[in-house]
Amino acid sequence: MAKKKANEKKPNIFKRMGKGIAKFFRDIKSEIKKIVWPTPKTTFKNMGIVLLAMLIVGVVVFGLDAGLGWLLGFVMHVS
Repeated sequence: MAKKKANEKKPNIFKRMGKGIAKFFRDIKSEIKKIVWPTPKTTFKNMGIVLLAMLIVGVVVFGLDAGLGWLLGFVMHVS
């Protein structure tokens, strides 16, 4: 490794932080440019899929709840 000369100093903390913060925001800007937003058609299609999945899960949970409630009622009335 190369040795630093005795008279070379690191930049002060504010300059180093400023460069780091500036690089951070430049990186954010370049990443935002890479975003590909979905079209409205894709968004509505995905929304339909999500609503359908919610409906199916809701029906399954309702069926389990009703079935287990009926089973519990049956067991409680027998004893």
